[in-house]
Amino acid sequence: MTAVSVPEPVGSFIETVNAHDENGFLEAFTTDGFVDDWGRVFTGRDQIKGWSDKEFIGATGVLTPTSVTVDGDLITVVGDWRSTHANGLSRFEFRVSGDQLASMTIREG
Repeated sequence: MTAVSVPEPVGSFIETVNAHDENGFLEAFTTDGFVDDWGRVFTGRDQIKGWSDKEFIGATGVLTPTSVTVDGDLITVVGDWRSTHANGLSRFEFRVSGDQLASMTIREG
Protein backbone atom coordinates (compact mmCIF):
# COMPACT_ATOMS: atom_id res chain seq x y z
CA MET A 1 0.00 0.00 0.00
CA THR A 2 1.36 3.43 -0.95
CA ALA A 3 1.76 5.91 1.89
CA VAL A 4 -0.48 8.96 1.70
CA SER A 5 1.35 12.30 1.56
CA VAL A 6 0.20 14.59 4.37
CA PRO A 7 1.14 18.30 4.20
CA GLU A 8 2.94 20.05 7.03
CA PRO A 9 2.50 20.69 9.87
CA VAL A 10 -0.03 17.85 9.99
CA GLY A 11 2.38 15.24 8.60
CA SER A 12 4.87 15.83 11.41
CA PHE A 13 2.02 15.94 13.92
CA ILE A 14 0.85 12.45 12.87
CA GLU A 15 4.42 11.14 13.18
CA THR A 16 4.59 12.65 16.68
CA VAL A 17 1.27 11.04 17.66
CA ASN A 18 2.33 7.66 16.29
CA ALA A 19 5.57 7.91 18.30
CA HIS A 20 3.45 8.63 21.43
CA ASP A 21 5.43 11.84 22.02
CA GLU A 22 3.24 13.71 24.51
CA ASN A 23 5.37 16.86 24.65
CA GLY A 24 5.62 17.12 20.85
CA PHE A 25 1.86 16.48 20.60
CA LEU A 26 1.00 19.31 22.99
CA GLU A 27 3.50 21.74 21.45
CA ALA A 28 1.96 21.18 18.01
CA PHE A 29 -1.08 23.21 19.13
CA THR A 30 -1.28 26.98 19.44
CA THR A 31 -1.62 28.10 23.06
CA ASP A 32 -5.36 28.63 22.54
CA GLY A 33 -5.79 25.61 20.28
CA PHE A 34 -8.54 23.09 20.85
CA VAL A 35 -9.57 19.49 20.22
CA ASP A 36 -13.18 18.72 19.34
CA ASP A 37 -13.64 14.98 19.93
CA TRP A 38 -17.14 14.14 18.76
CA GLY A 39 -18.54 17.36 20.24
CA ARG A 40 -16.51 17.34 23.44
CA VAL A 41 -14.23 20.38 23.24
CA PHE A 42 -10.92 20.69 25.08
CA THR A 43 -9.29 24.13 24.83
CA GLY A 44 -5.69 24.97 25.69
CA ARG A 45 -2.83 22.60 26.32
CA ASP A 46 -3.86 21.68 29.89
CA GLN A 47 -7.34 20.51 28.83
CA ILE A 48 -5.96 18.83 25.71
CA LYS A 49 -3.41 16.97 27.87
CA GLY A 50 -6.14 15.79 30.28
CA TRP A 51 -8.14 14.40 27.37
CA SER A 52 -5.11 12.94 25.60
CA ASP A 53 -3.76 11.18 28.70
CA LYS A 54 -6.79 8.87 28.60
CA GLU A 55 -7.92 8.84 24.97
CA PHE A 56 -5.09 9.75 22.60
CA ILE A 57 -1.37 9.67 23.44
CA GLY A 58 -2.04 7.82 26.71
CA ALA A 59 -4.05 5.25 24.76
CA THR A 60 -1.00 4.58 22.54
CA GLY A 61 -2.94 5.61 19.47
CA VAL A 62 -1.68 5.18 15.93
CA LEU A 63 -3.19 6.89 12.88
CA THR A 64 -2.65 5.44 9.41
CA PRO A 65 -3.90 8.01 6.87
CA THR A 66 -5.85 6.70 3.87
CA SER A 67 -6.84 10.02 2.26
CA VAL A 68 -6.04 13.71 2.59
CA THR A 69 -7.78 16.84 1.32
CA VAL A 70 -6.64 20.44 1.63
CA ASP A 71 -8.91 23.48 1.51
CA GLY A 72 -6.96 26.61 2.45
CA ASP A 73 -5.89 26.28 6.10
CA LEU A 74 -8.07 23.18 6.62
CA ILE A 75 -6.38 19.80 6.18
CA THR A 76 -8.65 16.76 6.46
CA VAL A 77 -7.15 13.34 7.06
CA VAL A 78 -9.23 10.18 6.96
CA GLY A 79 -7.50 7.16 8.36
CA ASP A 80 -7.51 4.06 10.47
CA TRP A 81 -7.19 4.93 14.17
CA ARG A 82 -6.01 2.18 16.52
CA SER A 83 -5.61 2.64 20.28
CA THR A 84 -6.44 1.06 23.62
CA HIS A 85 -9.39 3.50 23.85
CA ALA A 86 -11.08 3.44 20.42
CA ASN A 87 -10.55 1.93 16.98
CA GLY A 88 -11.86 2.49 13.50
CA LEU A 89 -12.02 4.73 10.48
CA SER A 90 -11.90 8.35 11.65
CA ARG A 91 -11.90 11.81 10.09
CA PHE A 92 -9.48 14.35 11.54
CA GLU A 93 -9.95 17.96 10.46
CA PHE A 94 -6.97 20.17 11.27
CA ARG A 95 -7.14 23.97 11.14
CA VAL A 96 -3.57 25.19 10.62
CA SER A 97 -2.14 28.45 11.96
CA GLY A 98 1.38 28.96 10.61
CA ASP A 99 3.39 25.92 11.62
CA GLN A 100 1.01 24.90 14.42
CA LEU A 101 -2.48 23.50 14.79
CA ALA A 102 -5.29 25.84 15.83
CA SER A 103 -7.69 22.91 16.11
CA MET A 104 -8.23 19.20 15.58
CA THR A 105 -11.79 17.95 15.09
CA ILE A 106 -12.43 14.20 15.24
CA ARG A 107 -15.46 12.49 13.74
CA GLU A 108 -16.38 9.16 12.14
CA GLY A 109 -14.50 8.53 8.91
